[in-house]
Amino acid sequence: MDRHGSHRPHGPHVLHVDMDAFFVAVELLDAPELVGRPVVVGGTGERGVVASASYEARAYGVRSAMPTAVARRLCPDAVFIGGRFDRYSAASTEVHEILRSFTPLVERIGLDEAFLDVAGAHRLFGDGPTIAHAVRDRIAGELGLSCSVGVAPRKLTAKLASEAAKPRPSPSGPVPGPGVYVVDEAGELAFLHAHPVEALWGVGPATLRRLERFGVKTVGQLAELPEQTLVGALGRAAGQHLHALAWARDERPVTPERAPKSVGHEETFPRDLTARDELEREVVRLADAVADRLREHAVAARTLQLKVRFGDFRTITRSVTLEQPVDAGPELARTALELLAAVDTGAGVRLLGVSGSGLVDGGARQLRFEELTGRWAGATGAVDEIRRRFGRDAIGPARLAGGEDRLRPGPGGGARQWGPLAEDARPTDPGPADGAR
Repeated sequence: MDRHGSHRPHGPHVLHVDMDAFFVAVELLDAPELVGRPVVVGGTGERGVVASASYEARAYGVRSAMPTAVARRLCPDAVFIGGRFDRYSAASTEVHEILRSFTPLVERIGLDEAFLDVAGAHRLFGDGPTIAHAVRDRIAGELGLSCSVGVAPRKLTAKLASEAAKPRPSPSGPVPGPGVYVVDEAGELAFLHAHPVEALWGVGPATLRRLERFGVKTVGQLAELPEQTLVGALGRAAGQHLHALAWARDERPVTPERAPKSVGHEETFPRDLTARDELEREVVRLADAVADRLREHAVAARTLQLKVRFGDFRTITRSVTLEQPVDAGPELARTALELLAAVDTGAGVRLLGVSGSGLVDGGARQLRFEELTGRWAGATGAVDEIRRRFGRDAIGPARLAGGEDRLRPGPGGGARQWGPLAEDARPTDPGPADGAR
Protein backbone atom coordinates (compact mmCIF):
# COMPACT_ATOMS: atom_id res chain seq x y z
CA MET A 1 0.00 0.00 0.00
CA ASP A 2 1.49 3.41 -1.01
CA ARG A 3 1.30 6.80 0.69
CA HIS A 4 -2.14 7.39 -0.84
CA GLY A 5 -3.56 4.26 0.77
CA SER A 6 -3.95 2.37 -2.51
CA HIS A 7 -2.37 -0.88 -3.67
CA ARG A 8 0.12 -0.26 -6.46
CA PRO A 9 2.71 -2.47 -8.14
CA HIS A 10 6.22 -2.24 -6.76
CA GLY A 11 8.35 0.34 -8.57
CA PRO A 12 7.46 2.81 -11.35
CA HIS A 13 5.38 0.99 -13.94
CA VAL A 14 3.70 3.70 -16.07
CA LEU A 15 5.63 4.71 -19.20
CA HIS A 16 5.01 7.77 -21.33
CA VAL A 17 6.58 7.35 -24.77
CA ASP A 18 6.98 10.57 -26.75
CA MET A 19 8.52 10.54 -30.22
CA ASP A 20 11.22 13.15 -30.83
CA ALA A 21 10.24 15.72 -33.50
CA PHE A 22 8.19 12.92 -35.01
CA PHE A 23 6.94 14.42 -38.28
CA VAL A 24 10.36 15.89 -39.08
CA ALA A 25 12.06 12.61 -38.18
CA VAL A 26 9.82 10.72 -40.60
CA GLU A 27 10.59 13.25 -43.35
CA LEU A 28 14.33 12.80 -42.74
CA LEU A 29 13.98 9.05 -43.27
CA ASP A 30 12.77 9.84 -46.79
CA ALA A 31 15.15 12.77 -47.35
CA PRO A 32 18.39 12.03 -45.45
CA GLU A 33 20.12 14.91 -47.27
CA LEU A 34 18.20 17.26 -44.93
CA VAL A 35 19.73 15.81 -41.76
CA GLY A 36 21.44 18.57 -39.79
CA ARG A 37 19.45 21.37 -41.41
CA PRO A 38 16.60 23.33 -39.82
CA VAL A 39 13.43 21.66 -41.09
CA VAL A 40 9.83 22.73 -40.46
CA VAL A 41 6.77 20.58 -41.27
CA GLY A 42 3.28 22.05 -41.57
CA GLY A 43 1.26 24.42 -43.68
CA THR A 44 3.70 26.20 -45.97
CA GLY A 45 1.38 29.04 -46.99
CA GLU A 46 1.08 32.38 -45.23
CA ARG A 47 -1.89 31.13 -43.22
CA GLY A 48 -0.30 27.81 -42.33
CA VAL A 49 0.87 26.70 -38.89
CA VAL A 50 3.89 24.68 -37.80
CA ALA A 51 3.18 21.03 -37.02
CA SER A 52 6.74 20.00 -36.11
CA ALA A 53 10.21 21.52 -36.17
CA SER A 54 13.64 19.95 -36.07
CA TYR A 55 15.85 20.70 -33.09
CA GLU A 56 18.00 22.90 -35.34
CA ALA A 57 14.92 25.02 -36.13
CA ARG A 58 13.77 25.04 -32.50
CA ALA A 59 17.04 26.69 -31.55
CA TYR A 60 15.76 29.78 -33.41
CA GLY A 61 12.49 29.78 -31.49
CA VAL A 62 10.37 27.84 -33.99
CA ARG A 63 7.76 25.68 -32.25
CA SER A 64 4.62 23.73 -33.08
CA ALA A 65 1.34 25.66 -33.49
CA MET A 66 3.31 28.79 -34.46
CA PRO A 67 2.16 30.59 -37.63
CA THR A 68 4.35 29.59 -40.55
CA ALA A 69 4.91 33.27 -41.41
CA VAL A 70 6.46 33.82 -37.97
CA ALA A 71 8.61 30.69 -38.33
CA ARG A 72 9.96 31.99 -41.65
CA ARG A 73 10.99 35.26 -40.01
CA LEU A 74 12.68 33.49 -37.12
CA CYS A 75 14.51 30.97 -39.30
CA PRO A 76 14.59 32.09 -42.95
CA ASP A 77 17.10 29.36 -43.88
CA ALA A 78 14.79 26.55 -42.77
CA VAL A 79 13.43 23.97 -45.20
CA PHE A 80 9.61 24.11 -45.10
CA ILE A 81 7.77 20.89 -45.96
CA GLY A 82 4.03 20.43 -46.36
CA GLY A 83 2.79 17.75 -43.98
CA ARG A 84 2.04 14.19 -45.16
CA PHE A 85 -0.46 12.94 -42.60
CA ASP A 86 -0.84 9.50 -44.19
CA ARG A 87 2.92 8.91 -44.03
CA TYR A 88 3.05 9.89 -40.36
CA SER A 89 0.01 7.77 -39.59
CA ALA A 90 1.65 4.70 -41.16
CA ALA A 91 4.85 5.29 -39.15
CA SER A 92 2.76 5.77 -36.01
CA THR A 93 1.08 2.41 -36.58
CA GLU A 94 4.50 0.75 -36.70
CA VAL A 95 5.53 2.48 -33.46
CA HIS A 96 2.36 1.36 -31.67
CA GLU A 97 2.81 -2.22 -32.87
CA ILE A 98 6.16 -2.24 -31.07
CA LEU A 99 4.58 -0.77 -27.94
CA ARG A 100 1.84 -3.40 -27.90
CA SER A 101 4.44 -6.16 -28.15
CA PHE A 102 5.41 -5.27 -24.56
CA THR A 103 1.91 -4.88 -23.09
CA PRO A 104 -1.69 -4.72 -24.30
CA LEU A 105 -2.23 -1.74 -21.97
CA VAL A 106 -1.27 1.00 -24.43
CA GLU A 107 -3.23 4.26 -24.39
CA ARG A 108 -2.66 6.09 -27.65
CA ILE A 109 -2.66 9.86 -27.09
CA GLY A 110 -1.85 10.89 -30.64
CA LEU A 111 0.31 9.85 -33.55
CA ASP A 112 3.49 10.48 -31.58
CA GLU A 113 2.83 9.61 -27.93
CA ALA A 114 1.29 6.95 -25.72
CA PHE A 115 1.05 5.73 -22.15
CA LEU A 116 1.91 2.12 -21.24
CA ASP A 117 1.18 0.21 -18.05
CA VAL A 118 3.89 -2.46 -17.80
CA ALA A 119 3.08 -3.75 -14.30
CA GLY A 120 2.07 -7.10 -15.77
CA ALA A 121 5.09 -7.37 -18.08
CA HIS A 122 7.87 -7.43 -15.47
CA ARG A 123 8.39 -11.19 -15.53
CA LEU A 124 8.74 -11.22 -19.30
CA PHE A 125 10.70 -8.03 -19.94
CA GLY A 126 12.03 -6.71 -16.62
CA ASP A 127 11.10 -3.65 -14.56
CA GLY A 128 9.79 -0.33 -15.87
CA PRO A 129 13.17 1.31 -16.62
CA THR A 130 14.41 -1.86 -18.34
CA ILE A 131 11.32 -1.95 -20.57
CA ALA A 132 11.71 1.77 -21.33
CA HIS A 133 15.24 1.23 -22.65
CA ALA A 134 14.07 -1.79 -24.65
CA VAL A 135 11.28 0.28 -26.24
CA ARG A 136 13.76 2.98 -27.30
CA ASP A 137 16.20 0.42 -28.70
CA ARG A 138 13.55 -1.36 -30.77
CA ILE A 139 12.02 1.83 -32.18
CA ALA A 140 15.49 3.09 -33.14
CA GLY A 141 16.69 -0.25 -34.51
CA GLU A 142 13.57 -1.26 -36.44
CA LEU A 143 12.20 2.12 -37.55
CA GLY A 144 15.18 4.48 -37.45
CA LEU A 145 13.25 6.87 -35.18
CA SER A 146 14.02 8.33 -31.77
CA CYS A 147 11.77 8.62 -28.73
CA SER A 148 12.00 9.77 -25.12
CA VAL A 149 10.45 7.74 -22.31
CA GLY A 150 9.34 8.80 -18.86
CA VAL A 151 8.90 6.11 -16.19
CA ALA A 152 6.92 6.92 -13.05
CA PRO A 153 4.29 5.57 -10.63
CA ARG A 154 1.43 7.36 -12.44
CA LYS A 155 0.50 9.12 -15.68
CA LEU A 156 0.94 12.68 -14.41
CA THR A 157 4.58 12.28 -13.49
CA ALA A 158 5.38 9.87 -16.34
CA LYS A 159 4.48 12.57 -18.86
CA LEU A 160 6.64 15.14 -17.07
CA ALA A 161 9.46 12.60 -16.91
CA SER A 162 9.40 12.04 -20.67
CA GLU A 163 9.90 15.79 -21.13
CA ALA A 164 12.93 15.58 -18.83
CA ALA A 165 14.28 12.78 -21.04
CA LYS A 166 14.08 14.88 -24.23
CA PRO A 167 16.96 16.21 -26.34
CA ARG A 168 17.55 19.96 -26.20
CA PRO A 169 17.66 22.18 -29.29
CA SER A 170 20.78 23.84 -30.65
CA PRO A 171 21.71 25.35 -34.05
CA SER A 172 24.12 22.45 -34.66
CA GLY A 173 21.57 19.76 -33.85
CA PRO A 174 19.90 18.14 -30.86
CA VAL A 175 21.84 17.95 -27.62
CA PRO A 176 21.09 14.42 -26.39
CA GLY A 177 19.04 14.05 -23.25
CA PRO A 178 19.00 10.97 -21.03
CA GLY A 179 16.46 9.28 -23.32
CA VAL A 180 14.86 7.55 -20.34
CA TYR A 181 14.03 9.45 -17.14
CA VAL A 182 12.87 7.51 -14.08
CA VAL A 183 10.84 8.93 -11.19
CA ASP A 184 10.35 6.54 -8.27
CA GLU A 185 7.79 6.76 -5.48
CA ALA A 186 10.23 8.25 -2.97
CA GLY A 187 11.30 11.11 -5.22
CA GLU A 188 8.01 11.75 -6.99
CA LEU A 189 6.81 14.75 -4.97
CA ALA A 190 10.19 16.50 -5.09
CA PHE A 191 10.28 16.00 -8.87
CA LEU A 192 6.71 17.22 -9.32
CA HIS A 193 6.97 20.22 -6.99
CA ALA A 194 9.97 21.64 -8.84
CA HIS A 195 7.92 22.13 -12.02
CA PRO A 196 6.20 25.39 -12.99
CA VAL A 197 2.54 25.28 -12.08
CA GLU A 198 1.44 25.46 -15.73
CA ALA A 199 2.91 21.98 -16.19
CA LEU A 200 -0.22 20.59 -14.51
CA TRP A 201 -3.17 19.51 -16.64
CA GLY A 202 -5.89 22.12 -16.32
CA VAL A 203 -3.70 25.17 -15.75
CA GLY A 204 -4.29 27.44 -18.73
CA PRO A 205 -3.68 31.18 -19.06
CA ALA A 206 -6.78 32.23 -17.08
CA THR A 207 -6.13 29.81 -14.21
CA LEU A 208 -2.46 30.78 -14.17
CA ARG A 209 -3.35 34.46 -13.73
CA ARG A 210 -5.57 33.62 -10.75
CA LEU A 211 -2.87 31.50 -9.15
CA GLU A 212 -0.26 34.22 -9.63
CA ARG A 213 -2.35 36.47 -7.37
CA PHE A 214 -1.46 34.07 -4.56
CA GLY A 215 2.22 34.13 -5.52
CA VAL A 216 2.03 30.62 -6.97
CA LYS A 217 4.61 29.90 -9.64
CA THR A 218 5.58 26.29 -8.95
CA VAL A 219 3.64 23.11 -8.24
CA GLY A 220 5.26 23.04 -4.82
CA GLN A 221 3.87 26.48 -3.99
CA LEU A 222 0.45 25.33 -5.20
CA ALA A 223 0.63 22.31 -2.90
CA GLU A 224 1.21 24.62 0.10
CA LEU A 225 -2.12 26.38 -0.42
CA PRO A 226 -5.07 24.95 1.53
CA GLU A 227 -7.56 23.13 -0.66
CA GLN A 228 -10.36 25.48 0.38
CA THR A 229 -8.34 28.46 -0.81
CA LEU A 230 -8.09 26.89 -4.25
CA VAL A 231 -11.79 26.03 -4.24
CA GLY A 232 -12.64 29.62 -3.39
CA ALA A 233 -10.41 30.97 -6.16
CA LEU A 234 -11.14 28.45 -8.93
CA GLY A 235 -14.40 26.74 -8.04
CA ARG A 236 -14.95 23.38 -6.40
CA ALA A 237 -14.15 21.06 -9.33
CA ALA A 238 -11.02 22.90 -10.55
CA GLY A 239 -9.75 23.63 -7.04
CA GLN A 240 -10.06 20.04 -5.85
CA HIS A 241 -8.60 18.75 -9.11
CA LEU A 242 -5.47 20.92 -8.94
CA HIS A 243 -4.94 20.31 -5.23
CA ALA A 244 -4.98 16.56 -5.89
CA LEU A 245 -2.55 16.84 -8.80
CA ALA A 246 -0.17 19.01 -6.75
CA TRP A 247 0.13 16.09 -4.33
CA ALA A 248 0.54 13.52 -7.14
CA ARG A 249 -2.90 12.08 -6.59
CA ASP A 250 -3.62 10.90 -10.12
CA GLU A 251 -5.16 7.45 -10.12
CA ARG A 252 -6.34 7.40 -13.75
CA PRO A 253 -5.54 4.03 -15.30
CA VAL A 254 -3.89 3.52 -18.65
CA THR A 255 -6.92 2.92 -20.88
CA PRO A 256 -6.34 1.30 -24.28
CA GLU A 257 -8.58 1.82 -27.33
CA ARG A 258 -10.43 4.95 -26.24
CA ALA A 259 -13.52 5.47 -28.36
CA PRO A 260 -13.63 8.84 -30.16
CA LYS A 261 -16.19 11.35 -28.88
CA SER A 262 -16.33 13.31 -32.12
CA VAL A 263 -14.89 13.24 -35.62
CA GLY A 264 -14.21 16.42 -37.53
CA HIS A 265 -12.14 18.26 -40.10
CA GLU A 266 -11.54 21.96 -40.56
CA GLU A 267 -9.44 23.96 -42.98
CA THR A 268 -8.00 27.45 -43.21
CA PHE A 269 -8.06 28.81 -46.75
CA PRO A 270 -5.21 30.70 -48.44
CA ARG A 271 -7.64 33.56 -49.10
CA ASP A 272 -11.05 34.46 -47.71
CA LEU A 273 -13.81 32.77 -49.70
CA THR A 274 -16.95 34.70 -50.59
CA ALA A 275 -18.39 32.87 -53.61
CA ARG A 276 -21.22 30.61 -52.50
CA ASP A 277 -20.30 27.81 -54.93
CA GLU A 278 -16.73 27.71 -53.58
CA LEU A 279 -17.95 27.51 -49.99
CA GLU A 280 -20.46 24.80 -50.82
CA ARG A 281 -17.77 22.82 -52.57
CA GLU A 282 -15.50 23.03 -49.53
CA VAL A 283 -18.32 21.93 -47.22
CA VAL A 284 -18.97 18.88 -49.42
CA ARG A 285 -15.25 18.00 -49.32
CA LEU A 286 -15.07 18.33 -45.52
CA ALA A 287 -18.27 16.34 -45.01
CA ASP A 288 -16.96 13.56 -47.24
CA ALA A 289 -13.75 13.39 -45.20
CA VAL A 290 -15.71 13.26 -41.93
CA ALA A 291 -17.90 10.45 -43.30
CA ASP A 292 -14.77 8.56 -44.32
CA ARG A 293 -13.39 8.70 -40.79
CA LEU A 294 -16.71 7.83 -39.19
CA ARG A 295 -16.82 4.60 -41.19
CA GLU A 296 -13.16 3.96 -40.44
CA HIS A 297 -14.04 4.00 -36.73
CA ALA A 298 -17.25 2.02 -37.37
CA VAL A 299 -19.40 4.77 -35.84
CA ALA A 300 -22.18 7.08 -37.01
CA ALA A 301 -22.97 10.64 -35.88
CA ARG A 302 -26.24 11.85 -34.40
CA THR A 303 -25.21 15.53 -34.37
CA LEU A 304 -23.55 17.51 -37.16
CA GLN A 305 -21.82 20.85 -36.57
CA LEU A 306 -20.64 23.47 -39.03
CA LYS A 307 -17.91 25.91 -37.94
CA VAL A 308 -17.36 29.18 -39.81
CA ARG A 309 -14.53 31.62 -39.10
CA PHE A 310 -14.67 34.94 -40.94
CA GLY A 311 -11.79 37.09 -42.12
CA ASP A 312 -11.89 39.16 -38.93
CA PHE A 313 -11.53 35.90 -36.89
CA ARG A 314 -15.13 36.06 -35.66
CA THR A 315 -16.22 32.43 -35.32
CA ILE A 316 -19.71 30.93 -35.25
CA THR A 317 -21.03 27.37 -35.10
CA ARG A 318 -24.31 25.89 -36.27
CA SER A 319 -25.44 22.37 -35.40
CA VAL A 320 -28.38 20.02 -35.85
CA THR A 321 -29.31 16.70 -34.24
CA LEU A 322 -30.52 14.21 -36.79
CA GLU A 323 -33.42 11.78 -36.50
CA GLN A 324 -31.08 8.90 -37.30
CA PRO A 325 -27.28 8.72 -36.97
CA VAL A 326 -25.45 8.89 -40.32
CA ASP A 327 -22.05 7.92 -41.69
CA ALA A 328 -22.47 8.50 -45.45
CA GLY A 329 -20.92 11.43 -47.27
CA PRO A 330 -23.99 12.53 -49.28
CA GLU A 331 -26.17 12.71 -46.17
CA LEU A 332 -23.58 14.59 -44.14
CA ALA A 333 -22.93 16.97 -47.04
CA ARG A 334 -26.64 17.63 -47.54
CA THR A 335 -27.12 18.51 -43.87
CA ALA A 336 -23.95 20.63 -43.72
CA LEU A 337 -25.04 22.55 -46.81
CA GLU A 338 -28.38 23.29 -45.16
CA LEU A 339 -26.53 24.73 -42.17
CA LEU A 340 -24.31 26.81 -44.46
CA ALA A 341 -27.33 28.18 -46.32
CA ALA A 342 -28.48 29.89 -43.11
CA VAL A 343 -25.16 31.74 -42.64
CA ASP A 344 -24.38 35.12 -44.17
CA THR A 345 -20.90 34.62 -45.65
CA GLY A 346 -20.66 37.93 -47.48
CA ALA A 347 -17.84 39.17 -45.23
CA GLY A 348 -15.56 36.37 -46.45
CA VAL A 349 -14.76 33.03 -44.81
CA ARG A 350 -11.28 32.25 -43.53
CA LEU A 351 -11.98 28.76 -42.14
CA LEU A 352 -14.64 26.09 -42.45
CA GLY A 353 -15.09 23.01 -40.29
CA VAL A 354 -17.48 20.07 -40.25
CA SER A 355 -17.72 17.63 -37.36
CA GLY A 356 -19.94 14.82 -36.16
CA SER A 357 -20.63 13.99 -32.51
CA GLY A 358 -23.08 11.95 -30.46
CA LEU A 359 -21.37 8.89 -31.93
CA VAL A 360 -23.02 5.48 -31.88
CA ASP A 361 -22.03 2.06 -33.15
CA GLY A 362 -22.30 2.30 -36.92
CA GLY A 363 -23.37 -1.32 -37.26
CA ALA A 364 -26.21 -0.91 -34.81
CA ARG A 365 -27.91 2.07 -36.44
CA GLN A 366 -31.31 1.60 -38.05
CA LEU A 367 -31.31 1.90 -41.83
CA ARG A 368 -33.92 4.20 -43.36
CA PHE A 369 -36.14 3.13 -46.24
CA GLU A 370 -34.39 5.38 -48.73
CA GLU A 371 -31.04 3.84 -47.82
CA LEU A 372 -32.33 0.37 -48.57
CA THR A 373 -34.03 1.27 -51.85
CA GLY A 374 -32.21 4.38 -53.07
CA ARG A 375 -29.39 4.67 -55.54
CA TRP A 376 -26.77 4.77 -52.77
CA ALA A 377 -27.52 1.28 -51.46
CA GLY A 378 -24.15 -0.49 -51.36
CA ALA A 379 -22.30 2.43 -52.96
CA THR A 380 -20.60 3.56 -49.76
CA GLY A 381 -18.97 0.18 -49.26
CA ALA A 382 -17.71 0.24 -52.84
CA VAL A 383 -16.23 3.72 -52.32
CA ASP A 384 -14.42 2.53 -49.19
CA GLU A 385 -12.97 -0.47 -51.02
CA ILE A 386 -11.72 1.66 -53.93
CA ARG A 387 -10.05 4.06 -51.51
CA ARG A 388 -8.42 1.20 -49.61
CA ARG A 389 -6.94 -0.17 -52.81
CA PHE A 390 -6.05 2.98 -54.73
CA GLY A 391 -5.86 5.80 -52.18
CA ARG A 392 -8.33 8.27 -50.73
CA ASP A 393 -8.28 10.57 -53.75
CA ALA A 394 -9.07 7.83 -56.27
CA ILE A 395 -12.80 8.48 -55.92
CA GLY A 396 -14.96 11.16 -54.37
CA PRO A 397 -17.83 13.58 -54.87
CA ALA A 398 -18.06 14.78 -58.48
CA ARG A 399 -18.44 18.30 -57.15
CA LEU A 400 -14.81 18.18 -56.02
CA ALA A 401 -13.34 17.52 -59.45
CA GLY A 402 -10.98 20.33 -60.40
CA GLY A 403 -9.08 21.01 -63.58
CA GLU A 404 -8.69 18.00 -65.88
CA ASP A 405 -11.34 16.23 -63.75
CA ARG A 406 -8.82 15.55 -60.97
CA LEU A 407 -10.05 15.44 -57.38
CA ARG A 408 -8.65 18.03 -55.03
CA PRO A 409 -7.11 16.11 -52.11
CA GLY A 410 -9.40 15.92 -49.09
CA PRO A 411 -8.28 16.77 -45.56
CA GLY A 412 -8.53 13.12 -44.61
CA GLY A 413 -5.34 12.61 -46.58
CA GLY A 414 -3.53 15.12 -44.43
CA ALA A 415 -2.65 17.52 -47.22
CA ARG A 416 -3.93 20.53 -45.31
CA GLN A 417 -4.05 19.47 -41.67
CA TRP A 418 -2.01 22.54 -40.68
CA GLY A 419 -3.35 25.21 -42.99
CA PRO A 420 -2.88 25.95 -46.67
CA LEU A 421 0.21 25.02 -48.61
CA ALA A 422 2.11 27.64 -50.59
CA GLU A 423 0.80 26.30 -53.89
CA ASP A 424 -2.79 26.65 -52.63
CA ALA A 425 -2.58 30.42 -53.10
CA ARG A 426 -3.99 30.14 -56.60
CA PRO A 427 -7.79 30.62 -56.90
CA THR A 428 -9.91 27.55 -56.37
CA ASP A 429 -11.15 26.09 -59.66
CA PRO A 430 -14.95 25.91 -59.32
CA GLY A 431 -16.43 22.52 -60.08
CA PRO A 432 -19.85 21.38 -61.24
CA ALA A 433 -22.77 22.24 -58.96
CA ASP A 434 -24.98 19.25 -59.72
CA GLY A 435 -25.26 17.50 -56.37
CA ALA A 436 -23.07 16.12 -53.65
CA ARG A 437 -21.47 13.41 -55.80
